[in-house]
Amino acid sequence: MSEVPSTAVAASSLQAPGANPLLQAWQTPFETPPFAQIRPEHFLPAFDKAFADHTAEIEAIKANPAEPTFENTVTALERAGKLLSRVSAVFYDLVGAHSNPELLKIESEVALKQARHWNPISMDAALFARIAKLRDKAASLKLTPEQARLLERTWTSFHRSGAGLSEAAKARTAEINERLAHLATSFSHHLLGDEQDWTMELGEGDLAGLPDSFVASARAAAEERGMPSKMVVTLSRSFVEPFLKDSSRRDLREKVFKAFTARGDNQNDNDNSAIILEVLRLREERAKLLGYPSFAAYRLEDSMAKTPEAVRGLLERVWKPARARAMADRDALQGLITEEGGNFKLAAWDWRHYAEKLRQRRANFDDAAIKPYLALDNMIDAAFDVATRLFGVTFSERKDVPVWHPDVRVWEVKDAKGNHKALFYGDYFARPSKRSGAWMTSLRDQQKLDGDVAPLVINVCNFSKGTDGQPSLLSLDDARTLFHEFGHGLHGMLSNVMYPSLSGTSVFTDFVELPSQLYEHWQERPEVLQKFARHYQTGDPLPADLLKRFIAARKFNQGFATVEFVSSALMDLEFHTQPAASITDVRAFEKQELDQIGMPAEIALRHRPQQFGHIFSGDHYASGYYSYMWSEVMDADAFGAFEEAHDIFDPAVAKRLHDDIYSSGGSRDPEDAYIAFRGRKPEPDALLRRRGLLNEPEAA
Repeated sequence: MSEVPSTAVAASSLQAPGANPLLQAWQTPFETPPFAQIRPEHFLPAFDKAFADHTAEIEAIKANPAEPTFENTVTALERAGKLLSRVSAVFYDLVGAHSNPELLKIESEVALKQARHWNPISMDAALFARIAKLRDKAASLKLTPEQARLLERTWTSFHRSGAGLSEAAKARTAEINERLAHLATSFSHHLLGDEQDWTMELGEGDLAGLPDSFVASARAAAEERGMPSKMVVTLSRSFVEPFLKDSSRRDLREKVFKAFTARGDNQNDNDNSAIILEVLRLREERAKLLGYPSFAAYRLEDSMAKTPEAVRGLLERVWKPARARAMADRDALQGLITEEGGNFKLAAWDWRHYAEKLRQRRANFDDAAIKPYLALDNMIDAAFDVATRLFGVTFSERKDVPVWHPDVRVWEVKDAKGNHKALFYGDYFARPSKRSGAWMTSLRDQQKLDGDVAPLVINVCNFSKGTDGQPSLLSLDDARTLFHEFGHGLHGMLSNVMYPSLSGTSVFTDFVELPSQLYEHWQERPEVLQKFARHYQTGDPLPADLLKRFIAARKFNQGFATVEFVSSALMDLEFHTQPAASITDVRAFEKQELDQIGMPAEIALRHRPQQFGHIFSGDHYASGYYSYMWSEVMDADAFGAFEEAHDIFDPAVAKRLHDDIYSSGGSRDPEDAYIAFRGRKPEPDALLRRRGLLNEPEAA
């Protein structure tokens, strides 16, 4: 069963009541959503029609008097819900990337409707019985490997949703799911509210240390907020981190840092602490109804990691050398402050600023020196070129495809033979209507069940927009983010499976980050930078000396980066393994856990609990934030296959990467897929080696 199957809908299957474009055939290039025609008031009627259609499809499957077969049960479930997927994809794209108060209000209602629609389906005993009967005799059904995988995943989905529970337990599970859906929506709305409500205006005397590109972005952000001729800092990470690094004004760094880390924790109407406590209680109760001792145990059973103990083992293995490196760097940063005559103790809002100074001294590398060479358009071209050289796909911009905002760009993707493969939407700039962060999603997923359906794949980022004729210039982190999200995008675009439920990124959470994190490796390679890193004013290539210093500086500050991530992953794990009743105060629990692991006071969690959307704006990454690091073990090891071939575009390795990782979606077990590509399981030391954390001395 697929909650997000392909959104392709045959024109003949659509009703056309009134002028609701969501319920009509789309007369657009590639049958893409006609965004200019879609208004908020169209969504609730469209959802109601989609829910009704899907319910009727499910009832027809249940009422079929014939013995269950793969075709009349599993395949029928795959075909069901196309209109619902189509409407949902458009709606959630807008909610994330271009929302307004009306859409956010509708989202609260839709979340409840979604829960009430899916609960009875996912816990339906009759459906589960049909699937279980097929699973019991799977060996005699002569299924293809993909069909066998789909049957197992379908059974697992129903089983883990509670289809085998008593009626009383099902009723309570449904209540919990409805409440969790409401809480997740509220959490994200609160976070967006705190982010939208705060700006810090900069005067001419507040610009010390800030590069021209940042000032230009601050002017553009003010203009977008109706403050012409002003300059503002917002709480977008793409503003906050550069400001903390570059600003010489310690008082302003402190102000920005405290506002950023207090999102969702201001004891106002947007405070998320009470939501967190209720979410933890409900998740634990649901897990216990399903027979698990904790939510983490429930969540991780259906992952590569399998157990909380395996996750904790990886995180603790990385934590020890990372903390040692961070403590040594802390002492060096404090020494730099003292050397400059600073009479203060290093604080969290100082770390990035002095780390950049230390990097300039140790590696003779200045982030600001490389930024003029990282124009957004050039980095997009670089990401495309790598995909062309690895996989043979090409990209050509289309101006005739409808978009949800004028800044959104669209490219047609073709395979090596010139056949249409996908559309790729890029929405790169921060704006008040967009939630923070960066993500990949889709408007339509690849499948071949009913014809060859090409995907519509989206990357959303929050880069600062250029102004006054200057292009958007990316930091190294921004450029890495672009490649990361494009790696996810390729996972969707290159998908080559039969069934919607197994398409693209429909894989375990701790495997889904492999294609994205692996793709980051090409962004920092000399072969790519020498070609695409060109000065935005002169067109000159990145100087060889600067490139050499960049490569030497890559492992700098990895103690800090690893500590801020691993501490967040450990916090996520502890929230979902410790008894929920023992957690009565979110701030106190946060402090207790950080004290226990020896968190340096000068480093903050990458995501404090009240703003940890990964795990509280829905549960996709709940008990799963570790996945980025689990996948990094694989991606560091996987890139080694190209290094061993002495060619980062080696055709044979690239073909295995395409066939076994990027195109296979969820059609095979991820460990089997990895071994097919690499010839063995990944070696964990590859991660420590990449981060420069092997054989580090421990700090006292």
